[in-house]
Amino acid sequence: MDFWPEFLASSWGKEFVAGGFGGGAGVIAGYPLDTLRIRQQQTGAGSAFSILRNAVASEGPLSLYRGMAAPLASVTFQNAMAFQIYAILSRAFDTSLPATEPPSYRGVALGGIGTGAIQSLILSPVELVKIRLQLQKKIHDKPAQADICKGPVTVARTIIRREGWQGIYRGLTITVLRDSPAHGAYFWTYEYMREKLHPGCRKSGQESCRTMLIAGGLAGVASWICCYPLDVIKTRLQAQSPSSIKYHGIVDCFRKSVKNEGYNVLWRGLGTAVARAFVVNGAVFTAYETALRFLVNNNNNNNRESIQTETI
Repeated sequence: MDFWPEFLASSWGKEFVAGGFGGGAGVIAGYPLDTLRIRQQQTGAGSAFSILRNAVASEGPLSLYRGMAAPLASVTFQNAMAFQIYAILSRAFDTSLPATEPPSYRGVALGGIGTGAIQSLILSPVELVKIRLQLQKKIHDKPAQADICKGPVTVARTIIRREGWQGIYRGLTITVLRDSPAHGAYFWTYEYMREKLHPGCRKSGQESCRTMLIAGGLAGVASWICCYPLDVIKTRLQAQSPSSIKYHGIVDCFRKSVKNEGYNVLWRGLGTAVARAFVVNGAVFTAYETALRFLVNNNNNNNRESIQTETI
């Protein structure tokens, strides 16, 4: 009966709940742009606007949210773990600093790199299912095959049945290579920019909503720019099914993509990804910091009331 209050009273519980709020806000805010990015990377059929117009006209506006259930269902746990792992690792690289001081920028970057590598174990299967759903019209054109694409659970079961557990982790290596440097850049940019925009806020934790939005948005942009070519390769590898194997590994995918479409293919859809990254990560950090601040303040108020009750 007392689990939930005790859970929220712990720092881990606050991080978990705040991370869930942040992740959920980010997914909902940026998912349509993510669908456009995936379709650009896989097909290259026109600009983001033309793909948007064709998708809405032929499949309806809800097609832009197809596959959202997979990342939304896992996002609370994933983001909670990411923020918690980052908090632990960023401190682990700065053991000489007192707990009252924020971690150094070196600790922030190294903690982010470690966080990206660890969370890839969770993220890789989720993104595989999401990509298959976002591209399902392109992959499954035959009516007889439409029944296997009704939702994330069905897609996951189909992948495991046809490709085994190795299939559900298709693209894990490239996901680790993408997310490790991306998360290092992500957390470093956020901490650096919030301090520049609001000096002293890293220690006080009292930055404005504007600071959270801008710093979070720029962090997302920086992380995507530094890893985008790897994301293009990852999308193409994870979009494959056993019946449509075109690339045999990361290097083979890189060589064939560049040979057939030129080096520009590695940056295809970057504009959409950057626009989405700013919106999503501004929402993520704003929701996360706001929820965390609320939980901390609420816990402090409860503690004061408890002390006053005991005194009386």
